[in-house]
Formats: sequence, C-alpha cells, structure tokens
Amino acid sequence: MATAESQSKWRQRNRYVKRQLNVMARESTHRVLDELAEKFDLRGKGEAVTFAAFIAQALLQRADYSSDAARIIDDVAAAYHRDRDLYIN
Repeated sequence: MATAESQSKWRQRNRYVKRQLNVMARESTHRVLDELAEKFDLRGKGEAVTFAAFIAQALLQRADYSSDAARIIDDVAAAYHRDRDLYIN
C-alpha cells in the first residue's frame, strides 16, 4: 500500500487529468481484466478497465451507422441486465 505522502503527490501531480477509482469486484471480474490485459498487451487491470470503456464507447458510436453493432449492444445489455446478480453481488 502506498504511503499517504506518495498518494498525495500522485493526486497533486494528476489532479487535472486523473481520478483514482477503487471498486470492489467479484474475483471473476478480476480474472477477465487480467485476461484483457494479457490478450491486448495492456499494462494491467487499470488499463484493461480503460480499454473496456473505450470498446463500449466505440461500439456505441459504431451503432449509429451499423445495425449489427446496435444489435450487439442490445444483446449484451439485455444479457447483462438479465444476469446482473452474477456480476455485482
């Protein structure tokens, strides 16, 4: 764990561009993030979260022009909402 002083320095240095995000997630989510990081040559789970958000944003933008992308988003959203308790509890 980082010291309070080093955390303060990090926050001060990155105050305009970054915010720390601490979330509790199931072990399976951590495994998926590790897999994303390895498969796409990312620098760890933090970058895998950013990459996942980037993918979601790209799909949403693509859905404006592609019915296939829109259908993928709808299918994934429906599956997530149907099985939500598997992922967040």
